Amino acid sequence: MTAIRAYRPSDRDAVDEICVRTGASGKDATGLYSDDSLLPDIFADPYLTYQPDLAYVVDTGDHVAGYIIGVADTVAFADWYKREWLPGFTKRHPLEAAATDDEREMIRYGLSYGSRLVPELGEYPAHLHIDLLPELQGQGFGRALIRRLLAELEARGVPAVHLGVSGSNKSARAFYDRLGFHELPSSSPEGPSLGIATSAVV
Repeated sequence: MTAIRAYRPSDRDAVDEICVRTGASGKDATGLYSDDSLLPDIFADPYLTYQPDLAYVVDTGDHVAGYIIGVADTVAFADWYKREWLPGFTKRHPLEAAATDDEREMIRYGLSYGSRLVPELGEYPAHLHIDLLPELQGQGFGRALIRRLLAELEARGVPAVHLGVSGSNKSARAFYDRLGFHELPSSSPEGPSLGIATSAVV
C-alpha cells in the first residue's frame, strides 16, 4: 500500500535517483551532466544530512517514488552549507572539470547555493524541495506531502516557507498555484520564488 512516511537513511539512494529523474524542469536529467550525483549533491543530500527529520517519502511498498525535504531555518542551513558541505562539494565537482557550459553553470550554482537567500527570509524562514516520479503524479501525493511538512513546520513555530521553481516548469508552477502558494516580492519570471504560511489549508 502506497503511503507517506518519515525518511530513513536507507532511502537516500532512492531520493537521489528521484532528484535526477525529475531534475530537468520535472523531466529526467539522467546523463545531462558528466556526473549524475551533481543534482542531488545540491538539491537533496545537503538537506538529508542537515535536517533529516524534515524529510518525508512516498513508499509504494516496493520502492520510494517521491519525497519532500526542507529546512526550518534557511539562514542557519546556508551557514552550515558553506562551512560543512561546500568543501566536499568543491572536491567532488571541480569547476574546471565541467564537460559543458550547462554543467559549469550548475556547479557554480552549487558553489554559491548556500548564499542564495531570498530577501523575505524574515517572514518565510523555511524552504523546501519536493519531487515525485511520474507514476505518483496527479494522485494527491504532492498535496499530501506539502500538508505533512507544513504541519510539522507549524508545530515547530515556523510561520511560513518558501521555494524556488524553474520558470520553464509550468506543471510545477500550476501545482503550487492550486495549493495557494503566492509569488514573493523578490520573485522574477526567470526564477520564481513562492511562499505560503505553514498554517495554510492546502
